[in-house]
Amino acid sequence: MRFLSCFRILVTALLLCVLFCPFSAAEEEIIPPAWPVPDYVSRLLEVASEEVGYTEESHGWTKYGEWAGDPYCQWCAEFQCWCVDQVDQRYGTSLLNVVYPRYSGSNTGRSWFITAGRYIIRKGPVEDWGYEWLKGHSSFIQSGDYVPQPGDWIFFTWNNNQDTDHVAMVEYCTEDEEGNVHIHVIEGNKPAAVARDIYDLNYSRILGYGTVHDLADITMQFGNTGEKVRQLQEKLIYLGYLDQSHLTGHFGNATLDALRLFQSRCGLRPSGIANITTQLRLDEEIDLKIDQDPLTWTVVDEDD
Repeated sequence: MRFLSCFRILVTALLLCVLFCPFSAAEEEIIPPAWPVPDYVSRLLEVASEEVGYTEESHGWTKYGEWAGDPYCQWCAEFQCWCVDQVDQRYGTSLLNVVYPRYSGSNTGRSWFITAGRYIIRKGPVEDWGYEWLKGHSSFIQSGDYVPQPGDWIFFTWNNNQDTDHVAMVEYCTEDEEGNVHIHVIEGNKPAAVARDIYDLNYSRILGYGTVHDLADITMQFGNTGEKVRQLQEKLIYLGYLDQSHLTGHFGNATLDALRLFQSRCGLRPSGIANITTQLRLDEEIDLKIDQDPLTWTVVDEDD
């Protein structure tokens, strides 16, 4: 049922694009989602689709801004957060501030996803953190490496800096005969309405993506806080380098010392920075310990 619901959304969106897009979407093929599409994403896209065509009233008034507390604001983020809240109200879910942020400020939404451990930059380092790599890969993310999934949020800049100026919601992606990938989105404040649009995967104004799934790892250093830091601490605790009491999600002195000790014992430079080499080695050591742990291979008698 999940697949059918998502499939209906994709087909409907594709038909609309055939009618209204500047190029023929019929010449492109939908890229199937690489990861499962949760029910809440299908519901979120349904809600957002219902709003396509909504236009702001005089002086920029919108119901999305009013819901967020400022009826006359620039309302791209407010629109998406409103849609999440609608899903929560209709289906009894608790997505807002758990799966998706509630925010209005320029960089607040992106920062929320970074802290949640679900942000993928288009290319380059994440400010105040470092470079990212997709899980299962051993090289840093470059433009075009990640194809966004339904329900992801795209953060844009219009000024060639690192500040987010706009956000849109991914419906699906398509690929043309030449291998070019296009991202199909629903977005608010476009420029005064809720509308669909299409962006090239390598569009230079895309900063990165707030993702539905945890799909990338990131370089960490002293002072960072968030889910990725918590995961790092859990690994160091499992390997015996860090005490359980320091499982805080904050990269402080205890985590720094534990990481340096791990790096020294593994023949790595004890920089105290959890870079790609260090984290891949951590994963190797954890896999080795699991393989050697007798409890991993203990057969439990079902009658016990």
